[in-house]
Amino acid sequence: MPMASLSRWTMSYFAAALALLLAAEALAVAGIGYPAAGLGEPATLVLVHLVAVGWLSLAMAGALLQFVPVLVSRPLAFPSLALPALTALIAGLLLLTAGFATLGGWIDAPLDILPLGGASLLSGFALLGLMLVATLLTARPIALFTRFVLVGLACLAATALSGAAFSALLSGRGGWLGTIALLPEGLPFHALLGLGGWLGLIAFGVSYRLFVMFMMAPEPPARDVRPVLLLASLGLGLAFAGLAAPFAGIEPGASWVATALALLVLAGLLYGRGILALYSARRRKALEINMLASIPAFAALGLGLALLPVAVIARAGDGSIAALVFLLAFGWLGGLTLAQLVKIVSFVTWLETYASRLGRGPAPRVGDLVAMPRTGWWFLLYYAGVAFGTAALAIGATGGFRLSMAVCLAGTIGIAAELIRIRRLSQIKAADRPPAHERPRLFAARAEERRPDHVHTGTIAHPRA
Repeated sequence: MPMASLSRWTMSYFAAALALLLAAEALAVAGIGYPAAGLGEPATLVLVHLVAVGWLSLAMAGALLQFVPVLVSRPLAFPSLALPALTALIAGLLLLTAGFATLGGWIDAPLDILPLGGASLLSGFALLGLMLVATLLTARPIALFTRFVLVGLACLAATALSGAAFSALLSGRGGWLGTIALLPEGLPFHALLGLGGWLGLIAFGVSYRLFVMFMMAPEPPARDVRPVLLLASLGLGLAFAGLAAPFAGIEPGASWVATALALLVLAGLLYGRGILALYSARRRKALEINMLASIPAFAALGLGLALLPVAVIARAGDGSIAALVFLLAFGWLGGLTLAQLVKIVSFVTWLETYASRLGRGPAPRVGDLVAMPRTGWWFLLYYAGVAFGTAALAIGATGGFRLSMAVCLAGTIGIAAELIRIRRLSQIKAADRPPAHERPRLFAARAEERRPDHVHTGTIAHPRA
């Protein structure tokens, strides 16, 4: 029976991602970045990259290291690269934000750290991509949901390459580009490929599979899923073409961005309809906290996708656009990620601790590792902050946004604390916990940890969830 190791460093990716989210929220509370600063100012760039690269990308990377082997029923390729990739990504992000701080006059450092940060991020993402693509391509034929991840990884490559080029231009080291104008014309396409492709499209594909398992729902019909992938791929392909157009002497206009965005919006709406169908057809009627906490995230996705094209067509001000992007980044991607982290961390912790003990004594359910209803209240606080923050950005209330981010920060701290409690088995009675030397480590799975015989890599049996 095929078996695969638990991803040793997934918890380290999650820990780093949460730490950087907390840092970004704390900076927003302190009034650093938009709306206190302009959208293109260094302070805003620091905040944006802490969220997009530090929080969302690291969390996505950690989840994929654990999920991709399950998706294709194969062990992770080159698992020893996971830690070097994480190290390169964190180092690159720190160098990049230090470069932005130098541009803003906060610190005195050479601007060469900007392209150095971009190169480090590029190398980290390249290592990550090598592990994931090599794993995905070991399974033939390539399944539908695998294609979501592969297209998303292609978008990651384009995003990382364009980001490295942007960092070279900002540092004054972009002479090799000649007269090609990548900034600021390329920024919308860079954002679409990153948020819409690398983070958004992979979230689509992964959630389809995870929700079927978590809610015991029927597999969504391929005829309903293929249009989502097709429309999204067309939109992302157009975004890539817009990014590459200056090299062919073409200047992509606003209509180019609007068309790519429209295709992604259509894909998102079809995806939302499919997720709603999964909720309706589920066999597990009592929803767990990860699925309950995902409902506001999908509400944010629906509202954001409905209003963003309207705002773009109506040429709404920066405040309205920023509010909707914030709603999608913090409400949908951020909220969905936090919600699923609770399930993933508790599930992996259960596998490490109790799966091998089945049949040899009592074992708790996965849900017993999570403190309820306290965890639910932390999510309520987080989403309240997102809702008020979106409204504050829309009306330009800088003070209101800072206050909203303080509420968001409090909710995030609470959720992070609950994840630590899960790893420490705090909800389990002392008599039912294994000896201290057999308990899960906080930031890494044990190197020798293997899935037990009854847990397949392709379809994970329900461990008394």
